Amino acid sequence: MTRKRRRLYFVVAGMAVLGLAATLVLMSFEDSLVFFHSPSDLVEKSIPAGRNFRLGGLVEEGSVIKDGVEVRFSVTDLAETVPVVFRGLVPDLFREGQGVVAEGQLNEQGVFIASNVLAKHDENYMPPEVAESLKKAGKWQPKGEKQ
Repeated sequence: MTRKRRRLYFVVAGMAVLGLAATLVLMSFEDSLVFFHSPSDLVEKSIPAGRNFRLGGLVEEGSVIKDGVEVRFSVTDLAETVPVVFRGLVPDLFREGQGVVAEGQLNEQGVFIASNVLAKHDENYMPPEVAESLKKAGKWQPKGEKQ
């Protein structure tokens, strides 16, 4: 075996090992990535049941039903609405008409089963993703902003 051929084998083997390492890293990222979607995104895209993601929007007026530790409510971007079920304590700032981001997954019936619920932290804050999706729908504008 000549030196050139041996060097070529080392380069090819090194590239194969590097490709395998890159594949393993990307596969591990796929399991830990959590994407953000608005209710309108859920209607446009077909997100399979059981996939984790974040759902953001406004808590629909008149939709909050508390039954012990279970809270049922709807998240809207003022164009589409998604029903949500959460078992646990909601944040103190959670209320109707306020911005919310829920982390969880859709079930087969199209109900979002939340494992975590985040509410806005002050009067002027809305999660950037929620504000952007509401602006994109043309249904929301921050206080003090005029069209």
